[in-house]
Amino acid sequence: MAGTTTENTTRKAFEREALVHLDDLYGAALRMTRNAAEAEDLVQEALLRGWKSWDRFREGTNCRAWIFRILVNTFINGYRRRRTERDFLDQKSDNTLADGEWLRQSNRTWSDPEVSYEATHLSPTVEQALESLRPEFRVVVVLSDLQDFSYKEIAEIVGCPIGTVMSRLFRARRALREMLTEHARAQGLHLRAVG
Repeated sequence: MAGTTTENTTRKAFEREALVHLDDLYGAALRMTRNAAEAEDLVQEALLRGWKSWDRFREGTNCRAWIFRILVNTFINGYRRRRTERDFLDQKSDNTLADGEWLRQSNRTWSDPEVSYEATHLSPTVEQALESLRPEFRVVVVLSDLQDFSYKEIAEIVGCPIGTVMSRLFRARRALREMLTEHARAQGLHLRAVG
């Protein structure tokens, strides 16, 4: 009976601390993966990993940053795995795979990109510019500008120094600015010079 009570207490703590960030996790995952189904899978995998390692979460610390770090790490690991698969496929000169080999993740990357736009509030032009960024730049923009994390929190989530976060964010914003200047003018926005 005591084991069940402890398990219920642990489950309730996880629900209270981590699951309240479900919408934010999904929004970030959608912008990272650019696909609704992959975003759902990413969030589910991150939450499962969070649940499995919940005993390592220190009560009183920033659970939002902790669960986002799991999400980002899961995304980056998946991106590396898909890149390895893509490299493998590119090396095949005859474009066929050996019998019995099937790369599920590579197949999923061909999903309908319109699905991801339906759940976002960004214009197609802005979404396309964000998607064109390298993943390490896209992640810091999503965490900073769309999820409102501080530089310190982003550094903890991504696992790099604050200076690296600031540098990536500066470079990402500069690239977005270059891509979106005409779009901003068309929307009636006047941009100030960046030094």
